[in-house]
Amino acid sequence: MSTLLISAGSSADDSISPSRRSDLQRRAVVLVSGGLDSTTCLAIAKAQGYAVYALSFDYGQRSSSELNAARKITSSLGVAKHLVIPLGIGQLGGSALTDHDLNVPEQESEGIPITYVPARNTIFLSYALGFAEVVNAHAIFIGVNARDYSGYPDCRPEFIHAFEKMANLATRSALEGAPISIETPLIALSKADIINIGVQLGVDYSSTVSCYQADAQGRACGRCDSCRFRKKGFSEAVLVDPTRYFQD
Repeated sequence: MSTLLISAGSSADDSISPSRRSDLQRRAVVLVSGGLDSTTCLAIAKAQGYAVYALSFDYGQRSSSELNAARKITSSLGVAKHLVIPLGIGQLGGSALTDHDLNVPEQESEGIPITYVPARNTIFLSYALGFAEVVNAHAIFIGVNARDYSGYPDCRPEFIHAFEKMANLATRSALEGAPISIETPLIALSKADIINIGVQLGVDYSSTVSCYQADAQGRACGRCDSCRFRKKGFSEAVLVDPTRYFQD
């Protein structure tokens, strides 16, 4: 198999006809937030031999330091291209991750928490689908998890299956015989399992930012849902937690 070498941010023509895919390194779009799960997902895609086209979003999230982490991670792991797309979904409100008038919960709660961003993964995957068509990727990796998670509806297998079905009804790529798969390698894993896989693949988790309200330096609060799941994961994996916290 020949390998197409394109540096990050290259102006080379990334659009290759579906009929030529078999002659090139497999391509995948990977959604990268800068957090633990998406970074592990990126490492898995790389380990599976994909040329990775990374996609991140500046959607008005409370913690912008996760985007700095995404840039650092994609640079260190090596991707063909990394795009950071500005989105206005934060203007819609309705989530503590985008509306500073809403407090991020620091205690466990019942039901879907206020940190849920309405339709976020639907929007992210739609952009990833368009990017996949442009660069002729046949897979999209997203680090959703339906085990150690906050109950977000757009992290469930049912949603992923429905989106993949829609994607292959709506794209020229699929109609021309090159369907696009939505890959969710973490969806049924515990946080400890995810961390152990990442460690085996050489992921530096000290570079990741998972906290919903991390500061400008990427230091975590240690109290939000995301921090609790992350702490629990490292504890159950019997590994030192490299996360930097406010109080450190």
